[in-house]
Amino acid sequence: MTNEDIVKKLIDDLDRIGTIDPDDLPNIDLYMEQVTGFIDSRLGTSARTADGRILTKTMINNYAKNDLLPPPVKKKYSKEHLLILIFIYYFKHVMSINDIQSMLNPLTSKYFGKNGSMTIEKLYRDVSALEQSGIDDIKKDVLQKYENAENLYDGDDEEAEFLRTFTFIFELSYDIYVRKRMIESLIDNYNAKYGENAFKKHTVQNSGEKRADDSVKKSGVKRRK
Repeated sequence: MTNEDIVKKLIDDLDRIGTIDPDDLPNIDLYMEQVTGFIDSRLGTSARTADGRILTKTMINNYAKNDLLPPPVKKKYSKEHLLILIFIYYFKHVMSINDIQSMLNPLTSKYFGKNGSMTIEKLYRDVSALEQSGIDDIKKDVLQKYENAENLYDGDDEEAEFLRTFTFIFELSYDIYVRKRMIESLIDNYNAKYGENAFKKHTVQNSGEKRADDSVKKSGVKRRK
């Protein structure tokens, strides 16, 4: 398969690669095995090899240990759990665990299990719509980078093909590098302005106050304001 064949296939696959339609998400809670099966069935086309796993039980447990994923309720995971796992799937390719925490902890603390004008599902629908609307621009950009590399070196021998392949990969890698730096700068700027896990701290504080109130109520003593 030539580079041109690979690029054409990737361009064709972009319309369905690594995305889950919000309407395809189950409305019932799932056990862990059902969660891994669902995610693998929807994102399996993104795996590098045919037997590659997108999500495993070990991954889910590690996400929970690293405070990325709220714990299940009676061993069952809700639609919101699935949405958080999808966010993690995209983030982990370009962000460190600490940076993912900086984004997901405020999200789960503010919106997980809450009903309001903004929910985790609404946010997912919003970003999914943006993602789909930008597919054509990604296709054009990849094709332009491919043409740049192809036009730089002539020849049908192995050396010329290697140089074109190397150049194309470098173009794609540099693009990822620049975007990764932008992501890190945005996270650092947010943390500098609001402090890491600002929503989480606020929630933990409120939770602690509620526990104290509950304890006082049980004792029959009025709490001093």
